[in-house]
Amino acid sequence: MFLFFAILMIAITISILVIAVPKYFNISRNIVINKPANEVFEYLKFIKNQDDWSPWKKKDPDMKQSYVGVDGKIGFIAKWEGNKDVGSGEQEITRIVENQVIETKLRFYKPWKSESDAYIKIKGLDEYNSSIVTWGFSGRNKIVSSIFFALFNMEKAIGEDFEKGLVSLKKMLED
Repeated sequence: MFLFFAILMIAITISILVIAVPKYFNISRNIVINKPANEVFEYLKFIKNQDDWSPWKKKDPDMKQSYVGVDGKIGFIAKWEGNKDVGSGEQEITRIVENQVIETKLRFYKPWKSESDAYIKIKGLDEYNSSIVTWGFSGRNKIVSSIFFALFNMEKAIGEDFEKGLVSLKKMLED
């Protein structure tokens, strides 16, 4: 009888989590960079440049990388295979709006399969000769990822990685 109630309580808890957790997610952070939007965009449209400022490259400097297509163009794919901190997957450029946005599809294969939409938006602050850069990603939570997001506060964890990357990007572009 105890086992039945324990299983029932676990099932109820999981059901509540599935219902309560949002079905979609959008995690983003932004920073002001003291460079004009066209200069910032010209650097950011090349996915290979992310190696210079992305926190994930720092988590595994020895990750294996390969590329398909022309960097900075729609259809370019950057593939990676790394340690447990970065896993494996690929990033494909899906949309570019000159001096405004670079959108990519992120496909993760390890440690688990998932797909998300990533973006880097650049908004010029003409009167200050600066730009606001927003780095983020969004997608649909599946049942398992919904629970994972709720239990492990992925908004905070991924947001902190975005913040570190943006600070590194700012320092690099302004120096």
